Amino acid sequence: MIHRAGCPVRCYDMTGFFRLIPVIEAIHIINRISQVVETEYLPLTGVYGRVLAEDVHADTDIPGFDRSVKDGFAVHSADTVRASEAAPIPFTKVGRVVMGRGGSGLSISPGECTYIPTGAVLPGGADSVVMLEYCQDLGDLVLVGRQVSPGENIIRADEDYARGEGVLAAGRRLKVQDIGVLAAAGVSRVAVRKRPVIGIISTGVELVPPEQVPSAGEVRDVNSYICGAFVEEMGGVPRHYGIVRDDPEDLTALLSSALDECDAFLITGGSSKDDRDITAGVIATLGEVLAHGLALAPGKPTIIGKIGRAPVIGIPGHPASTRVVLAVLAGPLLQSLTGCTDRREAKQKAILSRSIPSERGREEYVRVKLIGDEAVPLFGKSGLLNTLVESDGYIRILQGCEGLEAGSEVDVTLW
Repeated sequence: MIHRAGCPVRCYDMTGFFRLIPVIEAIHIINRISQVVETEYLPLTGVYGRVLAEDVHADTDIPGFDRSVKDGFAVHSADTVRASEAAPIPFTKVGRVVMGRGGSGLSISPGECTYIPTGAVLPGGADSVVMLEYCQDLGDLVLVGRQVSPGENIIRADEDYARGEGVLAAGRRLKVQDIGVLAAAGVSRVAVRKRPVIGIISTGVELVPPEQVPSAGEVRDVNSYICGAFVEEMGGVPRHYGIVRDDPEDLTALLSSALDECDAFLITGGSSKDDRDITAGVIATLGEVLAHGLALAPGKPTIIGKIGRAPVIGIPGHPASTRVVLAVLAGPLLQSLTGCTDRREAKQKAILSRSIPSERGREEYVRVKLIGDEAVPLFGKSGLLNTLVESDGYIRILQGCEGLEAGSEVDVTLW
């Protein structure tokens, strides 16, 4: 760092600028500096999409009793040997199994069967169920026209989960089906990670709010709203602090006052090497700049820093750069803050419609539109919004690769 006389804010030494680091190293830095947020306990009805904070185990066998998975007749499978449609075997019918607590208490002997609906308790003496379509009900007799194996069309008492068995592991982002599993395991209040609060700040004298008509040289603030929507999508809480007019003292004061309110910050603009680009200097004043410059296109001027316990990502001002940096770095940031272990991205294979050249020495993210089984590259400057809106996702070209040929099979990461 260097100091200027009369300047209360320390100035960042720009000689460290653009010492490009690989994207994977940047992600490692993000993971290292991100502290997992606290746990809260919420009712089962309010945890969809949240990250599980504790392992969950079954409090009892699930489903808890041997049950039928088909409407049909409960039998002892050995009695059905050699049964066929042409030569059905007669069984004596002994009542019906009823749904509900304890079932009907029925038990069958060799050569007997009983009607059973889907989900009902398997009667004693039975080890399988013959589906209705293979049976002919003659009143006191039932003709069984198909051989069944032991366990066919039934679920055993602990076949889903045994008592004490792990059901869901901490770090899982809860899906629709997980909510049902939690209910089956007797969990009515769930330990989940709090939603991390992410402070969002835009910098730039040229920015105006969306409701204002821009004059010449002005543009509406787009990036802070892109950031906010992304944070919500990732399970965080965006906290918007508005626009800072390229004044380091104003940004310093805002960050200082917001530290107790936020778990991390996304600052858009002010990350390159123009004299008005203040973000790195302010981060260095209040904390530490850990990286300034990524081998990434678009998004080369990205900053990673830390102020107190809060990670800070300084994002370049162009919308395409913002969207890529959010996917590449802010996604891992939100996952680390919540302790989320689900790192899978939604991808789709496609055939590249035209060749994509690329420069060695950087990792490149090219926006594409999916048309049928083809991925069509959308080339355009990072300041344009139309290629973002038209794109379905992006293709990642690894550092050191000179490009991709038309006709290649590629993985498209979906937005």
